[in-house]
Amino acid sequence: MFEFVTDEDERGQVGIGTLIVFIAMVLVAAIAAGVLINTAGFLQSKAQETGTQSSKQVSNRLQEVATVGNVTPAGQIDEVNVTVTQAPGAGEIDLENVTVTWIGPDGTFLLNHENASQSVDDSFGTSQIKNVDGSSTVLDDPDDRFSLDFDLSTGSGDPELLDEGDEVTIKINTRAGSTTTIRFTVPESLGQQQGVEL
Repeated sequence: MFEFVTDEDERGQVGIGTLIVFIAMVLVAAIAAGVLINTAGFLQSKAQETGTQSSKQVSNRLQEVATVGNVTPAGQIDEVNVTVTQAPGAGEIDLENVTVTWIGPDGTFLLNHENASQSVDDSFGTSQIKNVDGSSTVLDDPDDRFSLDFDLSTGSGDPELLDEGDEVTIKINTRAGSTTTIRFTVPESLGQQQGVEL
């Protein structure tokens, strides 16, 4: 026979439908929230990593203290010594991992430490001026001072001897990716001096 649907039955069906729609919306919102949280976490870790790398590139650099040249009897510079220390806020810097770009009147040369295994145009040496803990090539204390020694008198692939008035740019790159640029000009008159500040 015929069934009569009352107002109460209709309200019950509408309530169940609303409940199903509500549960579906809650599930979709939960999934979306999970995706957003995962994405935010990934972006945060990437941002921290990038920030750390950028910080090292800015802070882990060398600072020039003094640059001097050795004058030959013929009136040329045959050796340049650059005294360096850690820049403020810098971490440990191993000079064996440093590369130097020497830009002089006779061209551009890529130099690495004499103990490095890489093969480039030429090498530079280091000598200790002040070393708090006795590490051979590592600047790890603000009071440490090392000299980067560039011998211009040996080898055909080396930068050549410097004459009066020559200009040189030295770019020192650390393993962290920071660069220190040093520019100097040989004095117009070397006279009878044995050494000169550049």
